[in-house]
Amino acid sequence: MLLQPVDAIFPVLPPSRAWIVGGSGIAASSPLSGLVDRRIYEHPVLKFDRGRRVRIIFEGREIPAYENETIAAALYAAGIVHFNYSGHLKRPRGPFCMIGKCSQCMMRVNGIPHVRTCITLVEDGMIVEREDVHDAELPTPTKKMKVEYVTKDYDIVVIGAGPAGLSAAMQAAKLGAKVAVLDQNPFLGGQLIKQTHKFFGTKDSYAGTRGVEIAKMLVDEIKDYENVDIYPSAQAIGYYRREGVLVAFQSRRLAEYRVLKLRGKRYVVATGAMERSLVFPGNDLPGVMGAGAAQTLMNVFGIRPADEVLIIGAGNVGVIIAYQAAQAGIKVKAVIDILPKTAAYLVHASKIRRMGIPVLMRHTIREAYGKGKVEGAVIYEVDEKFRPVPGSEKDLAVDGVWMAVGLTPSVELLELMGAKIKFVRELGGYVPLRTQYLETTLDGVYVAGDATGIEEASTAMMEGKIAGISAAFSLGYKADWAEKERAHAMKWLDEFRSSPHYARIKEGIQKVLIQK
Repeated sequence: MLLQPVDAIFPVLPPSRAWIVGGSGIAASSPLSGLVDRRIYEHPVLKFDRGRRVRIIFEGREIPAYENETIAAALYAAGIVHFNYSGHLKRPRGPFCMIGKCSQCMMRVNGIPHVRTCITLVEDGMIVEREDVHDAELPTPTKKMKVEYVTKDYDIVVIGAGPAGLSAAMQAAKLGAKVAVLDQNPFLGGQLIKQTHKFFGTKDSYAGTRGVEIAKMLVDEIKDYENVDIYPSAQAIGYYRREGVLVAFQSRRLAEYRVLKLRGKRYVVATGAMERSLVFPGNDLPGVMGAGAAQTLMNVFGIRPADEVLIIGAGNVGVIIAYQAAQAGIKVKAVIDILPKTAAYLVHASKIRRMGIPVLMRHTIREAYGKGKVEGAVIYEVDEKFRPVPGSEKDLAVDGVWMAVGLTPSVELLELMGAKIKFVRELGGYVPLRTQYLETTLDGVYVAGDATGIEEASTAMMEGKIAGISAAFSLGYKADWAEKERAHAMKWLDEFRSSPHYARIKEGIQKVLIQK
C-alpha cells in the first residue's frame, strides 16, 4: 500500500490499531479520523518505548503522537511526508537525514520558524505548519519565549555524543577531569542507536553485540560519573576564540531555551558525518532519503518509512539496511549499485540474497517520479564504461528511494574554530590535520570519529579513547592504566587498518598526520 497525500481520504485502521489519545479514541468527526498508522508493533529484535500518548495539530488536523517521538517521526507515522517547500520552485520537500544536519525537515512550530522537526520532541498540543520561505508575514510565537543563560567552566568539553564522543568523555572522566558532553539530538549514542546488526572484530570493539546495545552500555556508564554534565538537544552555534568559549543553544522545551557558554580548557570535537546524495531527476521528492534517515525511522522510532523501496548502494550500509527493512515489514524491490561487485561483507550480502532481495550490480537510477512524493523509480544497467545499456530500463513501483552512497565528515565546527583542514579523498572529504594523539593544529582541540575520516563505529570508539585520554593527559591527569589503554587503542587501530580493505584509509591518514 502506497502512502496517500495528507489531503486524501485515509484507509480506516483495523480495531487493533485504533488511535487512542488521552484515554479516548479519535471521534469520527475528527479531521484525521482513519489515519494511516505506520508504526511497527512487532519486531524480531527491537522493542519501542514510545512513552505517553499526546497529540499535535498539523495545519488544523489532529495528529496522534507519543512523547518519545520527534515531530518528524510522528508526522511520518501518520503518512505525512511533505514537510516544506524549496525556496525557488516551491517543490515539496521531505526529511533527508533525520539527524538535524540538513534543512529539509524545517517547519514552523508554535509560531517559531525553521524548527528542525527531526530532532525536536513532540509536546502535547503543538501546532505544526509547513513554511514558505518567501512568506511576507513575520511569524509570532504562540508561547512566551523563556531563555536561560548558563556559563560553566570545564576541563574538557566534548561536542558529539556518538561512539567517539562518549568514549572520549568516559576516558577523561575516569582520569578525574570535569567533562561536559553535548549533542544536538535528544537521544545519546549517535549512529549506534539505530544499528541492530551485531558488530564484527574483537572483544575490545564489542564483537557480537548489537549497536543499539552498545549505545545503551555507553550511555548508562557515562551517566554514572558525577564529574560529567550531559547536555542533550544542544546545538553548538559558535566558538569565540578571544574568550575561549563554546556557545550552544539547548532546547529544553520548544519555548524554553538555554544559551550555554561553556569554557573548556580542552575540546574534543566528535561531530560525526552527514549523508551524501546523488543527482538525478526527482532526487528531491519526499520519500527520497539517506539510508541513515530510514534507519532512524525504523530502528529508533519504530516507523515504516515506506511500503516498497529501492535502495541505491550495495556496500555494507546498503545491504544491512535492506535486511533491516525486511525486518520492519518493508518490501525491498531491489538493491542497486553502479559498480560490478559489491563492497559489502559476504555475510551481509548473502543474508539478503537468501531472502530473495534482488541485488543488481552495474545498475543505477535514471529518475524518481511522483506527484508530490515518490511513486516510482526508473533504473537501468550500465556497461563496463558506465554507459547506459539500451533497452535495460526497469520501472519500479516504490514509495521510497534510500541512498546508501557514503558519508561526508562534519568539520564545520572545527573549521569555525580555526583548525586547518584538507580535502582527502580516501577519508571521505575535508578532514582536519592532526597528530597521532588526535590533536588538531589548534592547541588543546582534539578530534575523533567520522569527523577525522569515514570509517566504522568500532574505530570511532578507539579514536575517542585516544582523544579523551590525550586531552586529560595534557591537563596533568595521569594514570598507568590510561597509558596502557591509549597504547592498546593505537595498536588496535593500526592492526585493523592493516587489512587490504582499509589500505586507502591508512594512505589517507598519512596525508593529514602532523608533528607538534
